[in-house]
Amino acid sequence: MQATVGLGCFSPADGHAAECHAMIKINAPFATANEQYFLLEKAVQRLMQLPELQNNTLVRKVFFVSDAINQAPFLKPSANEAVSIVQQPPLNGSKASLWLYFVENVEVIHEEDGTVLMQRPDYAHLFNTQLHERSITEGNSPLMPLPIAIEYQTKQIFERYLQTLARHNCTLANNCIRTWIYVQDVDVQYAGMVTARRNYFEKEGLTPQTHYIASTGIEGRYVYPDVLMLMDAYAVKGIKNVQIKHLQALTHLNPTYEYGVTFERGTAIEYGDRCHIFISGTASIDNRGEIVHPMDIEKQTARTFENVQALLAEANAKMPDVASMIVYLRDTADTAIVERYLEVNYPTIPYVMVLAPVCRPGWLIEVECIAIKSVNNKSYASF
Repeated sequence: MQATVGLGCFSPADGHAAECHAMIKINAPFATANEQYFLLEKAVQRLMQLPELQNNTLVRKVFFVSDAINQAPFLKPSANEAVSIVQQPPLNGSKASLWLYFVENVEVIHEEDGTVLMQRPDYAHLFNTQLHERSITEGNSPLMPLPIAIEYQTKQIFERYLQTLARHNCTLANNCIRTWIYVQDVDVQYAGMVTARRNYFEKEGLTPQTHYIASTGIEGRYVYPDVLMLMDAYAVKGIKNVQIKHLQALTHLNPTYEYGVTFERGTAIEYGDRCHIFISGTASIDNRGEIVHPMDIEKQTARTFENVQALLAEANAKMPDVASMIVYLRDTADTAIVERYLEVNYPTIPYVMVLAPVCRPGWLIEVECIAIKSVNNKSYASF
C-alpha cells in the first residue's frame, strides 16, 4: 500500500456526534513531492468514503512536511476546515504525513480572520491555525537580535489571538484549552518564547496559583523563514470552569513552573456524554524535573509513556482511549527503536512520528496525544 491510514473513532452511546482522528502516512519515499501529495489527496478521498465517516465533516487538517517552503505550493486551497502546515519531517522517509479530525453532524464556518468555528448546539469550538508574525523589527527600530525578535513575535501573536477570542466573548483564561507552539531553532530560541509567553500570561491572570494551558512547545518551521514562532490554538465557547480539569500526575511529574515554563501537563474537558483529554508534549522526566535515563532512547520512551499513562489516569482514562498521537524525536537514528516499541505496546493507536527536537536537548523523545472517553453526566450538555 502506498498510504497507511490509522483511524481512532469515538461513537457515543446517546447518538450524539461521533468523532474520528485519522493519521495518514505515505509509503512511497522514492516518489516525487507532486506524486506524494497526490497520494495523500487520494487517501483522504478514500477515507471519506468509509462507513465510519458518513455524515462527518472534516474540521482540522495538519500537514507534517519535510520542506515547508518548497512544498507549500502542493497544498491546495481548503474548504472550511482549519489547516496547518509545519516543517517536522516524517520519520518514515516520506515528504508529508497528515492528521485529520472529523466530527459528525456539525456546521463548520471559516471566518474572515481565519478562525474556523465548529458549531454544536451548546458549544462553539474555535480553531485558530498558523498564527504568526513575520516582522523582526518594531516600527522604525533597527533589526532586532533574534532573542528579542522571537519575544516580539510571540507577544504579537498572543495579542492578536486575544482579540480573536474577545470577538467571540471568550478569554484566554476561561476558554483556551490547548496550544501548539512551534519554534524555529528551538535549542537557541525557546527561552525567548518562554519569556514572552510567561509575561503575557501574567498580564492575563494566568499564574502558578491559577492555571496555565495545555501545550506542546517544540521545534518547527513555517513556510516563511522569518517566522520564528508559529502557533495553533483551540478554544471552546460555552464551557464552564467546573468542566475543566488540569492534570498534574505529581507522582511522576513536577509542575512546569518549577523549571520556568508555563503550561499544563494535560487538560480534561468533561461534557455530558464524553471527556476530551489533551495530553501536552510529555517527555522522560521525574517529579523533580530531572531527565530520566539520559542518552537511552528505549528507556526514555518507556518512561515517557509511563508519564502519559499517569496523566490519563487522572482523567479516568487509559491508553486504549487515545484517538491520536504524535511522537517527536530529536535523532533520526532512534526511529527504528521507537517504532518497534509502539508496534509491541500500542499497535492500534493512530500516530505519526516526526523529527522535532524537544525544548531540552537531553530529551530524546516527546509524545502528545488526545483521548476520548465515554461519560454520562447529566449536569453538562453533550459535546
